[in-house]
Amino acid sequence: MSDYATAAIGAVLVLGLMVELLRRRQLKEKYAALWLVVGLGVLVLLVAPGLLTTVSDALGFEVPSNFLFFIALTLLLGVTVHLSWELSRVEEETRELAEEIALVSMRLDEVAATAREHDRSGARRDPTP
Repeated sequence: MSDYATAAIGAVLVLGLMVELLRRRQLKEKYAALWLVVGLGVLVLLVAPGLLTTVSDALGFEVPSNFLFFIALTLLLGVTVHLSWELSRVEEETRELAEEIALVSMRLDEVAATAREHDRSGARRDPTP
């Protein structure tokens, strides 16, 4: 199979997978957008194969594949930084929720203890004549 066909199949599979994950609501739009852009970028390079060479020459890369690796590395670095930021934000939210749950649980225990004390003090007597 030619490199062209392999890249075309890969791009179509990435786009199809992202659309399906979005349709099933298993992936948020903000994450799928990046992969949709990657898939569309590969399709653009397939439609205009000279574009990679032209752009890489204009930017001073001697070999177009070096430019492609640079783009891929930059993209993966960006994804890593973004996911690290998201993880930090979610960890902070989780900590805040755990603190709130602990406070609510403590307050519930206090209310239950007060109710038990109230019951023991005889506030609930049978109304017998």
